[in-house]
Amino acid sequence: MPWKEICAMDQKTQMIKLWKSDRYTINDLSILHDVSRKTIYKWIRRYQAEGSPGLEDRSRAPLHHQNATSDEMIELIIAMKRRYPRWGPKKIIAALKGQYGEMRYPAISTVSEILKRKGLVTPRVRRHRTRPYTAPFTECENPNDVWSADFKGQFRMGNGKLCYPLTITDNYSRYLLCCMVLNHPSYKETRPCFKRVFKEFGLPVAIRTDNGTPFASIGLSSLSKLSVWFMKLGIQPERIAPGHPEQNGRHERMHRTLKATTASPPKRNRTVQQKAFNTFIHEYNYERPHEALGQKPPATVYRKSHWRYPGRLPKTIYGTDALLRKVNRNGEIKWKGKAIFISKSLIGEHIALKQKEEHLWQLWFMYYPLGIVNVTTRKVLPMCPD
Repeated sequence: MPWKEICAMDQKTQMIKLWKSDRYTINDLSILHDVSRKTIYKWIRRYQAEGSPGLEDRSRAPLHHQNATSDEMIELIIAMKRRYPRWGPKKIIAALKGQYGEMRYPAISTVSEILKRKGLVTPRVRRHRTRPYTAPFTECENPNDVWSADFKGQFRMGNGKLCYPLTITDNYSRYLLCCMVLNHPSYKETRPCFKRVFKEFGLPVAIRTDNGTPFASIGLSSLSKLSVWFMKLGIQPERIAPGHPEQNGRHERMHRTLKATTASPPKRNRTVQQKAFNTFIHEYNYERPHEALGQKPPATVYRKSHWRYPGRLPKTIYGTDALLRKVNRNGEIKWKGKAIFISKSLIGEHIALKQKEEHLWQLWFMYYPLGIVNVTTRKVLPMCPD
């Protein structure tokens, strides 16, 4: 009778035992076990080659699948991953398509499995995320509508000195405009970096920052020397709400990649650290695909601003209904011979006073409301709504 699947191994073992006794021919064994002579020969060959283990059932899956990833493609995937260890399957496939054009590429899930089998995947720690916060910031619909700027947290280099990386990105294209090593986040060191970027890429409509130095101050309306300079250039300074870095989420996400790639661990000195930043800038802008851009690198989307950096700062013009006062070197203005402190960030600038009530005057710097001054008490209060 035919072999039953539940005792197939026993039937094969019995067949081999009878065959080894030399009392049965292949034809006899075929009739006795109700299987073909070809099958008998097959199991005899396996037994002679492997012994009893050769009688075990083998996988019926084809050795070669028509949709299997070729060895050549696997090598390309692994080479790209080793070149860019921080890239995931989506970016690897996008980069390969950009480099080799039309080929038969595996699915993203297949690339993920290939990387896992080769031990090239580091499990990601799942973080709890806060919900995004929306604010009336400048609309970002084109390159140079909004730039983001920040310092990627200070860290000590190998020589023990602190490094303060200043980073500037274009929010629309994610293009990294600057990543510069500074010794301190001061106005004196920061302004030349912005000036160099402005001369190379032009001016944005707005610059979004946090509330730290040198972007803001604890003075009147939180204006700093840097934000005053932005305003005089015609750039709108924007500040995210304190404790809400997610309002600058695109920039923060870039910082995470920057740190993992260039500062873990930090380099031995400023020169070597800046070289690592420069290499990262090129990779991030020209090679690394960005999912939000349809897996295109930022350089394919970004265009320099048509609004060029001026040779001279334009003069501040106020209406004829305003009284003008110049902020002196002590950060004060004079009112009827008496000093009223305004802000050291506005030293040398002209501000406007517009009368609101008998003793109350509104203070303005350009289009920006500074507060309300009581000329009797000489105290400046926050601007009240109209």
